[in-house]
Amino acid sequence: MEGNDILDCDLAPVKMRKMRYVKQRYSWDCGVTCIMMILPLNHYSNFLKNFHQICKEESFNKSTWTIDLCYLLRRYDVKHVYCTLTIGINPHYKDQAFYTKILNKDEERVTRRFSEAENCGITVIKKSLQISDLINHLHSYGPIILLTNANLLRCDTCRVNRFTSGLQTCLHLPLPYHGHYILVFGYNLPNEKVYYRNPSYRDRVCTMSFNSLVSAWKSVGTDQDTILIYYYS
Repeated sequence: MEGNDILDCDLAPVKMRKMRYVKQRYSWDCGVTCIMMILPLNHYSNFLKNFHQICKEESFNKSTWTIDLCYLLRRYDVKHVYCTLTIGINPHYKDQAFYTKILNKDEERVTRRFSEAENCGITVIKKSLQISDLINHLHSYGPIILLTNANLLRCDTCRVNRFTSGLQTCLHLPLPYHGHYILVFGYNLPNEKVYYRNPSYRDRVCTMSFNSLVSAWKSVGTDQDTILIYYYS
């Protein structure tokens, strides 16, 4: 772990929350699917039944940004905090292939949602978190939705990057960066690993080293976007 990481002294050495698994159905709904994994059963059933209508009402059309996920969480009264390096849209991403096609159609919506977030009861903090912040949160409060670079995801259980392989077939990758949301819901301190669900893969608990997680999460393109879910307070 990094030298400036500070862990709570009362941490359990191993913690894993019980989470439902939901597989994403499209190339664009990984973040939305992570939300479906954490919703209470009644909200999950409602969202599943009215999926397309709700996506339409939330105004994202096959392209979700982290701020969109926050509005969706607010819709279902899920307490959360969004931490990011950039409040709004990073201007440097206009030159990235992954963002080129979506920025033109998403920029107005995303900018507006950031500007209205505080009035809508959504907390957005400009802050770079450390792996210790994630571990402390997982221990005390709830799971975490992370934006990662799919090309850098490595599952120590699967031994391969299943997500990237599938996208290369379907979307003619690789790209230097491809955004993909995962749900982190546990950790193992002695082995320095996290437990996570990958919505693009099958129903299994994936594992990844702290160092690998940091590489994928802090890759250029992610803005280190992190949604901390608060089940307990």
